[in-house]
Parts: sequence; structure tokens; C-alpha cells
Amino acid sequence: MKGEDINGRRFFFNISLILLLFLIAIYFFIPLGGDKYDNSPINYNFSLNSSEDSTLQFYPNMRFSTNQISYRIYQCPLQKENQMKEAFNILEDKTVLEFYPFEYDEDILITCSDEIQIENGLFLAGEGGPTNITVAGTFNVISKGKILLIEESRCEEPSVALHELLHVLGFDHSPNPNNIMYEINYCDQEISNDILDYLNKIYSIPSNPDLTFEGISVIPRGRYLEINVTIRNNGLKDSKLSNLIIFADGNKIKEVEILPLDIGYGRKTSFLAWAPQISIKEVEFVIDNDFPEIDKLNNKVLLNLKK
Repeated sequence: MKGEDINGRRFFFNISLILLLFLIAIYFFIPLGGDKYDNSPINYNFSLNSSEDSTLQFYPNMRFSTNQISYRIYQCPLQKENQMKEAFNILEDKTVLEFYPFEYDEDILITCSDEIQIENGLFLAGEGGPTNITVAGTFNVISKGKILLIEESRCEEPSVALHELLHVLGFDHSPNPNNIMYEINYCDQEISNDILDYLNKIYSIPSNPDLTFEGISVIPRGRYLEINVTIRNNGLKDSKLSNLIIFADGNKIKEVEILPLDIGYGRKTSFLAWAPQISIKEVEFVIDNDFPEIDKLNNKVLLNLKK
């Protein structure tokens, strides 16, 4: 009886082992979510209802300062490195973006890990996002981003690398399970046209500075005007040397040098300007330079003085 009991246990152990190996093989070699047997139309847009009010990005108008973005892949196995490069190639083919390798002070740093990580009961395939953002007027300018690749994509396309790359470019998770930005990865997910259109739209804006007036005050002091001016660079590139020219009733009364300004930075200038007469009706402020800006129309402000 003991021999039969031992043989029975061995039999069930062998069956369990075979079943376990079979499940492991399914997990590693069969892409999950690769097949769907549904003839209904599939909505790949970012949101389920394709609403124009849906928010694609973490913050409005997130982008790198230029469409040419550098990257460095640090100590990643060849499979993950190739998947990351393929993700770059896919976005290059579909948008105006260009990615190039760089060895120092790169825009995007890609690292890898083999450690299994679980979050909310799900395997974590990767992490990604901007690490440095500068608010510059209507833009939220990304200067640095990081990607951590944990799980190799078992899909035909590098879905994990693409998902994390779009995070670095500012895109949030999508509520649409057919979209590649959905928080759970399936092999039949796609990059929606609204994401591609948004990238092409926001990166069509030239990478120029944009000097704007943030605040102006003029206080008459006899034959002098006490002037306070704040100028900010709300563009996508550091500015160069400029001049601030002030006119009183059409007569030039002062010229002040404006030192270069980094993206998102401003400078307040205070000074006295001699006026040609005591009663001044209007004062005009002009930012003068010889480099292109996103909008030159905001380089002039006409201020009417009240009596």
C-alpha cells in the first residue's frame, strides 16, 4: 500500500510540474491580448468618445524645446536596447520628431532593470516621464526625461518602449484600452491619430525665443519718468542680447540693454528717463533685436498716461 501511495504522489507531482511548465511557456512565448474576435469597430483615439476636451497630456502644451531630441541608453540588454531604438524609429516615421544618440547631457536617459515589480496586483513593465519642466507662457517645456524598461515587450511592436516614450513626451494614460497609452499593455493597441496630430501640431511651432512684457509701470516725476519694466522669455529657446527702446509722445527718450534670458526666465528693470516736456500723453515700449521670435507682435506696448 505504501508503494502505491508513493507512486500516486509521484504521478500527481509530475502532472503538476508539466502543467506549471506549460503555463510558463504560455506566459513567455504567447503575446497576451494579441487576438480579438470582435467584428465591431475599434476606437483607437485617446479617449473613448474622441472628445476634443479630453486632456492628452499631463499639462497643456508639453514639448521639448526642439524636435531634435537626444537620448542615451545605459547598460541595457540588447533586446531592450533594440526595442527602444525601434520605438524611436516608429515615432520618427509618423511625426516630425527626430531622435539621436548622445553620450553626455542627453535629453532622455534610458535604463533597464530585470527585477520583477508589482503595482496594484499587476506586473510593472516600465516607467517613464519628464524629470524637468519649465513653465514658459503657454508652453510647459520639457528639458529632461527618463525611461526605465523592466519587461521586454512580447508583442510585434515595442509597445512598452513606445508607451514610456510617450510618457516622456508629456502624454498621460488613456482611458481607452485600444490606445497604446492605456495603463495595461495589450499587443493590439495602437498610437492614436490624435496623439500623432498633437505632436506634429505642437512641434510645428518654431524653436525660437519669445520676449514679452510681463509688467509695465510709469510714474511722472517732474521732467522725468520713473519706469519699471519686466520682460520674460516665454519662448522655446534662450534669447540673445536685445534692446528696450522707450518713446514719449513719439520721441525716443531712453534705450536700455536687455541681457540674454533663458527659457521661462524674466528680468525686472527700473530707471529714470528724461522727458521732453512735463505733460506726456503716451509712452511706447519696444523690444528691438535681430533674431527671430515666435511672435514679434508682442514686442510693442503703448501705454496711455492718465492726468
